[in-house]
Amino acid sequence: MRFFITDDDPAVRSMLAQLIEDADLGEVCGEAEDGSQIDRDFLEWKRVDILLIDLLMPNRDGIETIRDLNEYSGKIVMISQIESKNMIAEAYSLGIEYYITKPVNRFEVISVLRKVREKILLQRSIEGIQRSLNVLSGQSGHSQRGQTDTERNLVASARFLLTELGMISESGTKDLLDMVEYLNKWEKEKAGEESFPSLKGIFLQVAANKLGTEDSSLVQKEMKAAEQRVRRAIYQALTHLASLGLTDYAHPKFESYATMFFDFTEVRKRMRELESQKRTGLSATKINTKKFMVVLYLESKRRIG
Repeated sequence: MRFFITDDDPAVRSMLAQLIEDADLGEVCGEAEDGSQIDRDFLEWKRVDILLIDLLMPNRDGIETIRDLNEYSGKIVMISQIESKNMIAEAYSLGIEYYITKPVNRFEVISVLRKVREKILLQRSIEGIQRSLNVLSGQSGHSQRGQTDTERNLVASARFLLTELGMISESGTKDLLDMVEYLNKWEKEKAGEESFPSLKGIFLQVAANKLGTEDSSLVQKEMKAAEQRVRRAIYQALTHLASLGLTDYAHPKFESYATMFFDFTEVRKRMRELESQKRTGLSATKINTKKFMVVLYLESKRRIG
């Protein structure tokens, strides 16, 4: 069983992870400190069975996050110090399995998670029997779902990387995800071509697809706006990695992503700016948008195998 913990208190995340491990309930496949860092595609890609989520968080609270998860297939357990009957009722109306109040009681948490785990296993058993019956009756139900799942996993993989880079809350990340989808379709249609389309060509096609029109003036306006959003988002990722490098040069995210997505000379330049508390705009460092975009796409593909 795979668990994901979302809580702005690192001590609570650590305690819950330890309880899950000690009770041999499964594995904690990830953590987040705010609801804005997760969505349905991300949780599905991480194959999360049970989401534990706090109610009160600084940017996006638990209620709003659950509401935005839409048709998430896993189970949700909310853990919070809020004991308002109205809040609890709203949480249950959105589909949570249990609401546990803080301070956390070890035995209550383990008991609740075991019940949720048993419910999932029972549900899977029933679904397995149903699939067997469908096969026997000639209803395999494969259709074209594989392709849809692949595309969805690719976007979820890209979203995970953008979260790792500390830029998922930037408006430009939506443009980047649209560009990932476009490159996936382009690669299928242009199989065999040696190079990716130009950056301008990517922005042009994504803008036209987004607007649903070929009106030159409208498309050009959207292109320029998208370019600015994307550059701001990438600059945020550069700043995030530079901050990690200043804190700990051996930080795993800094080691993994700094040279992968950026020219290291630019990373060092941003680190020096942060170290001297110098306030700069985007012009202070060179942002290679094409490199970032291509690396994001290729690395997202690699991660889904």
